[in-house]
Order: sequence, then structure tokens, then C-alpha cells
Amino acid sequence: MHLVQKSLVDAPALGLRERKKRARREALIDATHRLVAEHGLDAVTVEAICEEAGVSARTFFNYFESKDDAVLGHTPWPLDSAATEEFATGGPTGHLLADLQALVSAFLSDPPMGRQRLARAFELAAQEPRLLARHLAWMEQHKGQLSALVERRLGENAPYSSEIVGATLLFLTHATFLRWDAAGGTGSADEHITAVVTDLRSILTD
Repeated sequence: MHLVQKSLVDAPALGLRERKKRARREALIDATHRLVAEHGLDAVTVEAICEEAGVSARTFFNYFESKDDAVLGHTPWPLDSAATEEFATGGPTGHLLADLQALVSAFLSDPPMGRQRLARAFELAAQEPRLLARHLAWMEQHKGQLSALVERRLGENAPYSSEIVGATLLFLTHATFLRWDAAGGTGSADEHITAVVTDLRSILTD
């Protein structure tokens, strides 16, 4: 449990229960990253991760569906944030693409797993093609949540398809991650969203 206790030190001002949950999730991610970096993905088992993190297998599966998800640090999307509500109600600028950009920036400026863990996850995923495939599949699983968010924003008789806007949100998020990773994973991922949107505008107006 020492890893869990260490993770509690830097947790943000959340309730005690949420701090414990976040610390345990971070401990599992850290343990998985260490083991996979040392032994390779295929050689690492859930049992080994649990032993390293000092938790039970039951606890592991309360947080992650598989060791692949633990490597990637998949956590629930923060779709109840102030930035999400602002987007849904027409903000912050009233212009759809600019507001999608602001929403992605809010998602990526403070990722739930932390910037260093995010960088490690992408480093490991680059060595394991199946992890990238799993990440894309995980993003696809959130289409329903994103569609509901986009439909709130667009309202009835919207000039845009909610499916297309939701897919654009997913694309911007993924493309920004990739650009950030290609730049060495330094700084914050959200710093690259402007360049991604600029490229998208150029493609659409070419």
C-alpha cells in the first residue's frame, strides 16, 4: 500500500474518498508502467501488477478492465466539468469550432492521470501497436456521451450533424495527443490544439 500512500501526497483538494480512489488508480498505473517498461506488455500479468501496487485483483478490476487499460491510464472522461457545461450552453465564444477547441484544451490541460503518466503511457503505447488500437476503441466507447453533450449544444433543427460534431471532437482530442507525443511529450498537450485546428481549417478550405 506504500504506493497508494505516496500518491495521496500530491492529490488535489478532493474529498477523502475521491483522494483515495485517485491515489489507488495512480498507484496501479505507476506499477503497470514500471513492470511493462521492464518486462514488456505480454510478460506482465494483472497479478504481478496487483502485487507491485499492494492491492487485490478485485480492486484492480474496480478501476480497469484489463492491463492494457491500466497502461493507458483510462479513466472516466470529465464530462461534468465547468468547461463542459459552458460548451453545452453555447460558450465560451459562441463559435462552434473555437468552442470545440476550448473544450479539448480544457480536457487536456489537466489530464486525470497527470502529465507525466500520460507521457509514459504514450511512450509505452508507441512500442505496442495493440495499445494504440485499444485507445482508439476506448475513445469510440464514449461516442454516446459526446453525442449527448453535442446535442445539448446544438439543440433542435441544428445546421450541423451531432455525429459529425462529436467525431470532430474525438478527432481534435486524438490529433492533439499525437502532435504532443511527436513533440516529445513535453509541456502540456493542450498547447498543441491551436496547431491542430489550424491544420483542420486549411484542409477544409483547400
